[in-house]
Amino acid sequence: MTTLELVPCQENVLGFPVSALPFEAQIDLIFDWAREHSSRFVCVSNVHMLMEARWNEPFSKVLLNADLITPDGMPLVWMLNLIRGYCHDRVAGMDIFLAVCQRASAEKVPIFFLGTDASTLDLMRQRLQREFPNLEIADMQPLPFRPLTEQEDREIIQQINDSGAGILFLALGCPKQETWMHQHKGKVQAVMIGLGGVFPIYAGVLQLAPDWVRESGLEWLFRLTQEPTRLWKRYASTIPPFVFLSLKQLMTVKVSRVLEYLKPHS
Repeated sequence: MTTLELVPCQENVLGFPVSALPFEAQIDLIFDWAREHSSRFVCVSNVHMLMEARWNEPFSKVLLNADLITPDGMPLVWMLNLIRGYCHDRVAGMDIFLAVCQRASAEKVPIFFLGTDASTLDLMRQRLQREFPNLEIADMQPLPFRPLTEQEDREIIQQINDSGAGILFLALGCPKQETWMHQHKGKVQAVMIGLGGVFPIYAGVLQLAPDWVRESGLEWLFRLTQEPTRLWKRYASTIPPFVFLSLKQLMTVKVSRVLEYLKPHS
């Protein structure tokens, strides 16, 4: 795995540079890029994403090349807290979605919604028009559940760029959406943000976990009750190794600090 050269606003979590910036600072950064139509991509990371990247070298390279990795899952926030010694914000997908829509409405930054299916996008549009009447929806386009042809890919890139969107919300699910964003960096002139799980929740197809569930780190269990067939294998295969690797990293950090403290100082 690539050796990380972390800047002060990032922290190494299982080998990946997770942002330690406050929530509002991360939103500020997204809008700085959006106003410039800078081609960037944001990975909204949880346990599943980091473990997929640990096991999959091509996906690892995708994540290491992201412009911003936000701590979506509470376990990542806890890791930041334990490593850095103070409380960090959770920067979760739904919170990013709502904050960006609110600010984009005020700053007139158009948003393009790409992925999922037409019925979900239609439900999203209806709710967005009620809750964010001043939001400029650049366009909403579903994507087929198959790889796009070269011609289709060129057409969707042109649609996005011609729409004037500063931000692209993408829903393909992990790791497809992160791989898509990586492949389209430099082609799509907008900030791409992968929010696969947010679209059906905002549309009302799935439920958002209550705040106390989200804050307690049990959102995975809430989601499991809604989609048991799809999610049980994912959680069974990713949560135990994440816990083991996290404890190992925390122990390494603690030992390193003790040794540093005991080192003679001139």
